[in-house]
Amino acid sequence: MPPADAPLLPVVGGDLSVPLVDGRTARYVNLDYAASSPALAVVASHVNTVLPLYASVHRGAGYASQVSTSAYEHARDVIAEFVGARPDDQVIFTRNTTDALNLLAGVVPGDTVVLDIEHHANLLPWTRTAGRVIVAGATVAETLGRIETELAARPAALLTVTGASNVTGETLPLRRLATIAHRYGTRLAVDGAQLVPHRRIDLAFDGVDYLAFSGHKTYAPFGAGVLVGRGDWLDAAEPYLFGGGAVGRVSLTEAVWRTGAARHEAGSPNVLGVTALARSVQELALLDEKAWGAHESALRHQLVDGLTALPGVRVLQIFPDSVEPVGVVSFAVDGVDSRLLASYLSAEWGIGVRDGWFCAHPLLERLGVSEPALRASVGVGSSAADVSALLVALARFLHEGASWEYELVDGQWTVANDSRPRPDWAPALSGAGPRSCGG
Repeated sequence: MPPADAPLLPVVGGDLSVPLVDGRTARYVNLDYAASSPALAVVASHVNTVLPLYASVHRGAGYASQVSTSAYEHARDVIAEFVGARPDDQVIFTRNTTDALNLLAGVVPGDTVVLDIEHHANLLPWTRTAGRVIVAGATVAETLGRIETELAARPAALLTVTGASNVTGETLPLRRLATIAHRYGTRLAVDGAQLVPHRRIDLAFDGVDYLAFSGHKTYAPFGAGVLVGRGDWLDAAEPYLFGGGAVGRVSLTEAVWRTGAARHEAGSPNVLGVTALARSVQELALLDEKAWGAHESALRHQLVDGLTALPGVRVLQIFPDSVEPVGVVSFAVDGVDSRLLASYLSAEWGIGVRDGWFCAHPLLERLGVSEPALRASVGVGSSAADVSALLVALARFLHEGASWEYELVDGQWTVANDSRPRPDWAPALSGAGPRSCGG
């Protein structure tokens, strides 16, 4: 397989230099795409073009308001086309994937089946409703069998699954899942947060009834997400939020709620985030799908092969029979605190990775990981040089250890007396600061 020598698309920060603890600077190696991706360069440029004409959406007669409203509504069409939505599907804008899945959880007219390997965003919302958790099998094939057995015995309104694991990058066969679900009158929802940034999905072809994903993981980090799917449940449910925009008429005794996407989009919308997301998927749609897949596959193979060659490194995997994983790889190093290793990579090499439990505590427990793990993730702005930098830095640590002294502060390892400069608009925290399980 030929190496991915160059990024597929230019991203903001692709040529960023960051300070190292020894006073030098280095090109920033961003291997944390799974948590939040950089903006595509064309997306950032698009936002700057839109800003002068930014105005209220559906709330003004001025020229700028008309332009903003048109751009906002056009974004629905762009996103619907990109994900292969059916003609009567709704495209509802949200803050992020978590927001979209919580919206969906509020409209399902029945119980839901979910796997135990999900991100918290596709696990916790269903605990507030009639959710049933299925323990995934040892293989994909066994897991599909367990899902079918459960639905045959106790049909559900909805089956919801991850499109690609945010821990291992492994994917599930969506068309086969849809076939199983529909056989028992169950709809299929997909958490696409880690799938959409890495490959195309076609709702109509794949049989997916609902899809949620985020702009901040899809090269448009401007605060917008989306839920796409069938409109009957959405129109039948109470609005997600109560307020202006979602209502047609209000008196002191009643409110007449709108139908369609507006029903669940109360309040002034994030037109910049929405149009940025639309511009991002327009750019992704122009990629040759084979070249896109080959680029990511080469990076993942380079990463996995390099990690498994290092002593004491275990690459995490859910299923031995999964196919076509995306560029997300988590691993643990025997006897090494992943938090220390992440800090070392940043301070001494300028490499950004993720450490923690990745908002997937049940999955990490299933994989036998009791301490924080490390995750490296790639995207269209990544290259073979990025992966090589990580492997060289890890090999150096395993052979020689860190070159600087580190101290544990508020649960995070930091360089002792770290004097690296920060921008004026981002002063250093007095401690490590609160950490999220996010991403």
